[in-house]
Amino acid sequence: MPDLLVTGGAGFIGGNFVHYWAQHHPDDAIVVLDSLTYAGNAATIEGVEQAKLVVGDIRDTDLVERLLAERSITTIVHFAAESHVDRSISGPDAFIDTNVTGTHSLLKAARKLWLDTGSGTPHRFHHISTDEVYGSLGPQDPAFSETTPYAPNSPYSASKAASDHLVRAYHHTYGLDVVTSNCSNNYGPYQFPEKLIPLFLINALHGRPLPIYGDGMNVRDWLHVEDHCRAIEACLAHGVPGETYNIGGGEEVPNMAVIDTICASVDRAFAEIDGLADRFPEAPAAHGKPTNSLKTFVEDRKGHDRRYAIDETKARAELGYAPQHDFAGGLAGTLRWYLENEGWWRPLMRV
Repeated sequence: MPDLLVTGGAGFIGGNFVHYWAQHHPDDAIVVLDSLTYAGNAATIEGVEQAKLVVGDIRDTDLVERLLAERSITTIVHFAAESHVDRSISGPDAFIDTNVTGTHSLLKAARKLWLDTGSGTPHRFHHISTDEVYGSLGPQDPAFSETTPYAPNSPYSASKAASDHLVRAYHHTYGLDVVTSNCSNNYGPYQFPEKLIPLFLINALHGRPLPIYGDGMNVRDWLHVEDHCRAIEACLAHGVPGETYNIGGGEEVPNMAVIDTICASVDRAFAEIDGLADRFPEAPAAHGKPTNSLKTFVEDRKGHDRRYAIDETKARAELGYAPQHDFAGGLAGTLRWYLENEGWWRPLMRV
């Protein structure tokens, strides 16, 4: 495969994809386009020799066109997005600018280089989206499928829904070769510490409150980021142009159960790892106290979706996708990674 352009490749999922692709496709060059906003971190892809980082904005259509032309790029993997629901509630403008306008900028550049001046050169535009575009499920509702009507409930999910529709429109109107994947909640290494798992782990290490929205019983389908990368690889290789694939981890877990597991894992780590109490003396576990003593219930998030669940039947059948990480093992590995990579996340705590 020729060079790939990976947008948002210094972020959480994009950065993991860069590592995954470099490991599994060592002959491919990767151009990473990232504006390095608060959630983008050049250190995430440091040491990946195949990756060239270009600091720039996906809304800069001229820049995208130059990258596509100069490197003869025919594959875009589009991760770049504002993705934190709380931030979208307090400041939705950035989500519209990046997720909608930015995606449209990429589509325009791809159309020009691949279809107009490129006379239909073989190409692929892979768009990464979220299960949140489908809205919220009741306890007994069937899982989201690719035919579930869109019903976004936050400015974030609404902006992603809009970008999904633009990608679809560029396929049906102009013939652009696109594939969209809608994923469930990702977790794993290199996740910015505003999301539940790294936030609660780092708070626990510093003796800070663990803020639980509402009753803590919101349910999410948890997907290890490496499994997500594997699914994107399958989409690039086998995805049918114009189609959408739902990617999940097959593990529905209430937030409270995730939090309790984090607390128990932190307690166990302090009991088993020499020197951890010296590194994090403010942690309750450093003094033999339970981490779950930090749990604090706060007012629920506005428009908080109750349950997400993914039906990945189509991805299994058409792409051969199946997650390889169970949640218990994946979470244990993730917590271990954060304990072993304090040098990566410590500078981010000033953001």
